[in-house]
Amino acid sequence: MCRNIKTLFNFDPPATEDEIHAASLQFVRKLSGFHTPSKANEEAFNQAVHEVAVVAKNLLDSLVSNAEPRNRETEIERARARNAKRFGTNGRTE
Repeated sequence: MCRNIKTLFNFDPPATEDEIHAASLQFVRKLSGFHTPSKANEEAFNQAVHEVAVVAKNLLDSLVSNAEPRNRETEIERARARNAKRFGTNGRTE
């Protein structure tokens, strides 16, 4: 699956519309094979992104968890640590 699609459930604050849209866009790009669709496919592509975003929002709104919401900064630091271990870097681009 696409590595750019991040987990959006159980965060405080909850996922934003922009984050849901970005994940939906990545999903449709992966399925279609288009980064940017041609003019002939643009309407279908954009409609698919919109529909996936609606379904994703409905899913996120209906899920429940007994776990404490995750902190975004903590998750970013964990990802940096995983990247440092995996790629031998500090995870920052400077």
